[in-house]
Amino acid sequence: MKYQTILGAALLSGLLGAAHAELVVIGAPGAAALSKDQVADVYLGKSNAATPVDLPEGNPLRGEFYTKATGRDAAQVKATWSRLVFTGKGQPPKEYPDAAAVKKAVAADPKTIGYIDKSAVDGSVKVLVTLN
Repeated sequence: MKYQTILGAALLSGLLGAAHAELVVIGAPGAAALSKDQVADVYLGKSNAATPVDLPEGNPLRGEFYTKATGRDAAQVKATWSRLVFTGKGQPPKEYPDAAAVKKAVAADPKTIGYIDKSAVDGSVKVLVTLN
């Protein structure tokens, strides 16, 4: 019985680990490189070095991105943006419905950055940062 429980737990943890995407921050092909800290500052409203775009609330990549890029969960980032909006110091990133729309928006504007799964990257965008 113990063996089956341990085996089941090991298999489940392997499946859960495989569910994590390799996220990348993307920019237009001519965009300047950014560090992970610069990306965090942009997505937390501390810097206007780039214009961030976002996936919708509830998208699993969104939560994973914020955890990896900023060290905060999506709810904490939302609270940060609520404060910034209330005090007139900023507007949250524009949301796009899916990774394809994020990629299209980023490719169209050299100042815009976004995040997608690495497998969705093509020649229309440039990888600025890989988040592990």
